[in-house]
Amino acid sequence: GEEFLMAVTDPIADMLTRIRNAIMVKHDDVLVPSSRMKLSIGKILREEGFITGYEVLKGKPQPMIKIHLKYTDNQPAILGLERMSKPGLRVYVSRREIPRVYGGLGIAILSTSKGIMTGQKAWQHCLGGELLCHIW
Repeated sequence: GEEFLMAVTDPIADMLTRIRNAIMVKHDDVLVPSSRMKLSIGKILREEGFITGYEVLKGKPQPMIKIHLKYTDNQPAILGLERMSKPGLRVYVSRREIPRVYGGLGIAILSTSKGIMTGQKAWQHCLGGELLCHIW
């Protein structure tokens, strides 16, 4: 439907909300409108073990990313998702300000000059950047 025609002011927040809602009702997968940034986030979620995988579904008016959610003994791998930087209030961190999320069990996702990566990778590469979200 119609929801694709509505302009989403914050596509990342929209993605996190869709994942959060799907987990609440124990769906196996969730669709989000595709973008390069969201694919990068999907890749990180898979690499870090928060989802089992994702695929891009070609379509009109817009390709979608189908994210395969991960559960172990009926417990979701993702406990929480929080948008940090927002279109109206950007949050930037230097390397030394990169937060530890959920006692180190979670991840921060940053947009850096070298692409989108976890806070840990950014720290290793001596980079700061825009703090997109926390996942735990």
